[in-house]
Amino acid sequence: MSNLKAQDSALILIDHQIISMGFIKTQSPDVAKMNSITLVKAAKVLGIPNVWTSSTEDDNQDWWMPGLEEINPEAYANRVKRTGIIDSWDDPDFVRAVEATGRRTLLMAGTTNDGCLIYTALSAKRAGYEVYAVLDAGGSVFQISDNAAQLRMMQAGVLLTTTAAILGELAKDWATPHGAQIRQLLAENLTTAIGGFGLSK
Repeated sequence: MSNLKAQDSALILIDHQIISMGFIKTQSPDVAKMNSITLVKAAKVLGIPNVWTSSTEDDNQDWWMPGLEEINPEAYANRVKRTGIIDSWDDPDFVRAVEATGRRTLLMAGTTNDGCLIYTALSAKRAGYEVYAVLDAGGSVFQISDNAAQLRMMQAGVLLTTTAAILGELAKDWATPHGAQIRQLLAENLTTAIGGFGLSK
C-alpha cells in the first residue's frame, strides 16, 4: 500500500470557478465538479487542510464553483484570489497558505490540467513537495493538451492519480471509522456517476 498519509497531506484546489470549469471538454464538467466535491468532503472527514485559489475572480466575474463553500466555509473565505498570476506558486500569498498547513504532500486539482494545474504542480515539485495531481477533478479543452500535460508532470516526478484512487490510498482500511466514511463517499460518487448528473443545479 502507498506511503500516502492523511496527516502529511493538504488538498489544493486551483481555479475551480464557474467559467473556468466550462473549459473542461476532455470529460463532463459535471464529473470534475462531482469529484472535486468528493475530495473536499473526504478531506473534511480525514482532517486534511485545504488551500483554494482563484484567478481574476472579480475582474472576470468568474465566481467560485457552487457546492464547495458549504462543505468548507473556512477554505472558501481564505481562498487566495490571484489577480493575474498564472502559476499559483508565483503568488507569495498562495505559497504562504500552503506553508501554513505544515504539510509536505499536496493533493492538487485544477481547471485546467494543462493550465493552472501543471504550472503549480511542477513548481511545487521543484520546491520540494510531493505532489499528487488528481486528474479527474479537472480536465482540459483538448485531449492532446491533457495528454501532454500528464506526460510533462509525470516526467517531473508528479504522481498522477484519480479521486477514487487517492481516497482509497488515504482511507487505508474500510473497516475503520474514517475508512467507512470514505467508502460511503465513494459509493455516493459512483452512484451519481452511474445514475447521471444533476450537479449543475
